Amino acid sequence: MVYDYIKEDRSMITGERKGMRILNFGSLNLDYVYNVDHFVRPGETLAALSRDVKPGGKGLNQSVALARAGAQVCHAGCLGAGGEILKSILDENGVDTSLLLPVDEMQGHTVIQVDRQGENSILLYGGSNRCVPDEYIRRVITGFGQGDWLILQNEINGLPLITELAAGQGMHIVLNPSPYDRSLEETDLNRLDWLLVNEIEAEQISGEKEPEKVWEKLHGQYPALSVLITLGSSGSTAYRAGGGNIETHREEAVRVKAVDTTAAGDTYTGYFIAGLTAGRTLRACMNEASRAAAIAVTRPGAAGSIPWRKELD
Repeated sequence: MVYDYIKEDRSMITGERKGMRILNFGSLNLDYVYNVDHFVRPGETLAALSRDVKPGGKGLNQSVALARAGAQVCHAGCLGAGGEILKSILDENGVDTSLLLPVDEMQGHTVIQVDRQGENSILLYGGSNRCVPDEYIRRVITGFGQGDWLILQNEINGLPLITELAAGQGMHIVLNPSPYDRSLEETDLNRLDWLLVNEIEAEQISGEKEPEKVWEKLHGQYPALSVLITLGSSGSTAYRAGGGNIETHREEAVRVKAVDTTAAGDTYTGYFIAGLTAGRTLRACMNEASRAAAIAVTRPGAAGSIPWRKELD
């Protein structure tokens, strides 16, 4: 059985509860980062200025951000061949890795170009992240329950089943639908508590460009769904539904000189969710997330660029 490595007496498996818990069911990637003068154009051969291999993946980055923001988080997902360092990174940051599933498939990875202005272009290969078995999904989700939080991105397979089972368990579900593709149409957004998107994903999922119109479109389709839209240098805006009222807040971006924007969105997401699960106000959640993301873009790399909470203070 693929589950033999999981000890049957662990609380994550038996459902033994000790208060609210956070599960990030997400990806693990090796990031092959190439610093370039400019992004490669069609038909062009370009010499890279430097190359580095770093831990990443939206799932791993967001787990690290949650942990560095002070949250207790468990990471579930598939650990592929060559990905042992990724488990070590999670362990070093205090993330619970007891539910990771080793598989034979090559570890998921990205090829990232970073230009002289710090902007990035990312090519993603799913690999092990697209090998999540249904049986494993059921085994993991049944260990969580009412009031627990589930964090998802779109770098693994099985999102429709994961959201269906998690909703049945009474979990709060947050989806960052990145990268956006047609498979997301199979995921029932009515089951979600929060949708976290950047401005490109917001347009892809709603057909609208302006944040207010994005919200109106999504709220009309999914009345209980809350939405956060990150807008790069223009900040972020959120719309929280609940109790018949809509809470709205707009947060300005912190102005810094960017070195590498690779993990900015994941840093924001991790800090924002950490704030939500801790019961902070919407304004406080967005302010802390914005400051954390601003620090992250002044540093190279993905997971390694994410700040600890004490750095915000």
